[in-house]
Amino acid sequence: MRIRYAARTDVGLKRTHNEDYFALIEEDRLFMVADGMGGHASGDVASKMSTEVVGEFYRHSRNANATWPFRYDPTRSFAENRMIASVRLANERIHYASQRNRSQRGMGTTVVVFHLNGHDGYVGHVGDSRCYRLRDGEIVALTRDHSLLEDWKDARPDLTEDEIRDFPHKNVITRALGMRDTVEVDVTRFQIKNRDRFLLCSDGLCGMLTDEEMHEVIGAHDDPEECVAELIDRANAEGGEDNITAMLIECLF
Repeated sequence: MRIRYAARTDVGLKRTHNEDYFALIEEDRLFMVADGMGGHASGDVASKMSTEVVGEFYRHSRNANATWPFRYDPTRSFAENRMIASVRLANERIHYASQRNRSQRGMGTTVVVFHLNGHDGYVGHVGDSRCYRLRDGEIVALTRDHSLLEDWKDARPDLTEDEIRDFPHKNVITRALGMRDTVEVDVTRFQIKNRDRFLLCSDGLCGMLTDEEMHEVIGAHDDPEECVAELIDRANAEGGEDNITAMLIECLF
C-alpha cells in the first residue's frame, strides 16, 4: 500500500501563539495531532511531548523483547495494546512534568493517533481532536469527542439542532493527557480500502467548519498539500478562533 499525506498548522486569527502540534513516523506509518491546553501553563510543551513520547514508544516497541510500561491486555491485539500503552505513557510523562515544574502546572493536551498496519487502520484518541474517514463520497467521524457536549447529547438524545448549537460549554473537554496520573484511551480498528482518505485535525478546524464543508474541500483537491492549505484558509475565513491543524492521509493499493 502506498500513502500520500500532508499536514499544516496555523496559529489562527485570535491566538498569539500556537499550542497545536503534529508529527509522523514514516517507518511505523504513524500520524499524530495534538492540541495543547493551559496557555501560560505550557500547553505547547504538552502537545509536543505527547507526540514525542508516543513516537518514542513505537520505536522502542519494534523490538519483540522490549519492556512495556503497562500490563499487556490479552483481550486486545498487539497493535491495540501498543497504541494504548504509548498514549498512557505520554499521559504519565506529561502529568509528572506538570507536577514537578511550577511553570508547567496544569498543562495538558488532547491527542489523536492514526496507525496503518497492513490493511488495518487504528485510531486512538483522548479529548476532542478528531479523525475522519472519507470513503465513497461520505465523511464519517471515527472518534467521539470527550466533552461535556457529547455527555449532554448522550443524556438528552432528543436534543434539537438549535439546542446543540446554543450549548454554552461546547469547548469543555472531560478527558485529556496530563489531567490525572492515569487516562482511558479509546481505540478503534477498521479495514482500509483503496483511496480511503483520513483527516486528523484539532478543534480549531472542525469547530470552524462543518463536516460537510470539510468534505467539500477535500473532495475538490487531489493534492493533499493543496487540500490542507485550503482547509486552514477556510477555517480562518470563518473566524480562526483557535489554532488550526489539519493532516490528510490517502491510502492507495
